Amino acid sequence: MKSNTFVNHPPQVDVPADNRPLVAPIYQSVKFTFDDAAETLRNLRGDREGFYYSRNSNPTLRQLELTLARMQGREACLLVGSGVATIAATLLSLCKQGDHVLAFIESYGPTRYIVQHLLAKFGVTHTLLSIEDRAGIERVLGETPTRLVVFESPTNPATKIADLEHLTAHARRAKCLTVMDNTFAGFHNHGGFDIDIFLHSLTKFASGHGDVMGGAIIAGSPLIAAMRKDVVSMGPTLDPHAAFLIQRGMRTYFLRYERQCENAIAVSRFLHDHPRIKRVFFPGLQSHPQHLLAKRQMRDFGSVVSFELDGGYDEGNRFAEALEFFSITSSVGSTESLVVPPQLLGGQEYTPAQREASLIGRGTVRLSIGIEDESDLIADLAQALDKAFTAG
Repeated sequence: MKSNTFVNHPPQVDVPADNRPLVAPIYQSVKFTFDDAAETLRNLRGDREGFYYSRNSNPTLRQLELTLARMQGREACLLVGSGVATIAATLLSLCKQGDHVLAFIESYGPTRYIVQHLLAKFGVTHTLLSIEDRAGIERVLGETPTRLVVFESPTNPATKIADLEHLTAHARRAKCLTVMDNTFAGFHNHGGFDIDIFLHSLTKFASGHGDVMGGAIIAGSPLIAAMRKDVVSMGPTLDPHAAFLIQRGMRTYFLRYERQCENAIAVSRFLHDHPRIKRVFFPGLQSHPQHLLAKRQMRDFGSVVSFELDGGYDEGNRFAEALEFFSITSSVGSTESLVVPPQLLGGQEYTPAQREASLIGRGTVRLSIGIEDESDLIADLAQALDKAFTAG
């Protein structure tokens, strides 16, 4: 063949069966081929294993799917391009006109937006409660036919804890699905509860390094199979190279998470005793209203620490800007520590009553604790708090 043909059909390099790579390669290919049309059709019908088009499946993605499903204690997983895509794809796949969704004030902003605005366009109604409103949960699920309950625990940013046994029991009695954003708690938490679908932003703790985005929808095989065609048809495909980086990040998942949790406990105790802090939101503290519930449900308490400054936007600004080891930015779960000052926490769409329930005030600050040295983080927080209240 001529050179211009050859460069499009390069030599194939086969790796012997007893000569495996220690790290699985990136299958950076959109298309896969079989030797004949009959085998291709068998694959498309699901009658044989294999891959055809990476929007549907890919070996690199499959490895990550298997990893994450087992970590969460379920059978199957769908990967998408971001954490928000897990929420949108799941709710759009599972809901239809006339359905009702139970959601919560304390949920992630995009979750509320999808429920209140996107689903509403298609005739899906909703009820918005506080995650602490046990009586309201019982009333809504007892009186209103509901398709699904979507919630998170710990919540963002006030780290409220959902009572999983109560919530799932009433959802099961009402014959509705439970969809849990489990990002803050991690893959090693909550798998033993009767939750139908777990959602994770892989951008956070799975990747761990703030350099790749992704999302995972994890559930039993029948439910994932029922959702797969809808989700794939929406096109939120995760790129193979992103999947490779996330799989690499999972190698250090427990090492990072354990260190972050240890640092978070130390930071929360320091903040709890600081005279300029009115309140600390961290379920690992005994002062947290749901500490015992969190202790019963979780192996650890996460690495997100929020608190209320004895001040407002100005003090919050000065505090965040004075920090040396905390970067002002969104997201959580990275190896480096992060801070979100009060005016960046959002919630502008809340009614006064909803804002009160959310616990987001003019002095609320959210920290995502990294893996730095504990004493360096505490010293940094101390000097920033001094500057926040001595400037000007």
